[in-house]
Amino acid sequence: DRRGLMNMESLNWSILGPAVFAGLLVLSTHVPLGQEVLKRGIIFIDLAIAQIAGLGVLAAGVMGWEDHMWAVQISAVSAALLASAGLGWTEKRWPHSQEPLIGILFVLAATGSILLLAGNPHGAQHMKDLLVGQILWSTWTSLLYMTLLYAVLLTVWFKWHDQIGHKMFYVIFAFAVTASVQFVGVYLVFASLIVPALATQRLDGKKRLATGYALGAVAYILGILASAWFDLPTGAVIVWTMALVAIIAGSLLGRRHVNT
Repeated sequence: DRRGLMNMESLNWSILGPAVFAGLLVLSTHVPLGQEVLKRGIIFIDLAIAQIAGLGVLAAGVMGWEDHMWAVQISAVSAALLASAGLGWTEKRWPHSQEPLIGILFVLAATGSILLLAGNPHGAQHMKDLLVGQILWSTWTSLLYMTLLYAVLLTVWFKWHDQIGHKMFYVIFAFAVTASVQFVGVYLVFASLIVPALATQRLDGKKRLATGYALGAVAYILGILASAWFDLPTGAVIVWTMALVAIIAGSLLGRRHVNT
């Protein structure tokens, strides 16, 4: 029938291919960074930095720079780096208060976004794009900047991981999240960082990293296919898919751990 034909047409590699690649790019940095976030006990830093980066994007739009890619990137990265520098300072000064301070920063960024969009007739759509992303609108050209940036970040992370202090961690985190939030949105940034890390916490080292990558890749691919087939918001579907995949993987890993 016509509905079936439309669904089959939506499963088009020219559309889904860049979206899948964008998801894998996000995972390339977010899986190891997410493990570090859990290790440091600063779970909601990703939400806060992602929201701050999004605030920078919205601010660029308010200034009329939305058609100038580099202006938008500079605005978003500057906002994220400023927030990261602040969190790096508070972690050193008030380490036991870091988590609530991150929560306060998130609330300020979220309400700041609402205030920026208050007079915009398309504000609701902009807010939705910020939260759930537009991964299905990714193109190979738009992903070039993200690919180059992540190649640099991953090289620094894996080559000098043991020498990376808390300040450099926040800088790397800010750049990674600033790029990803513009493609996948705040919610999926959080899920990509925390869900694979949490599901694989019984594992160690390279095995944990590889399992986290595999879990995330399966979730992104299944989520993108399901959203295209059922015509549902892609970011939201991937978040739910990732949670389900993580529950299954976590259960299997838990049973294996008990048996051994």
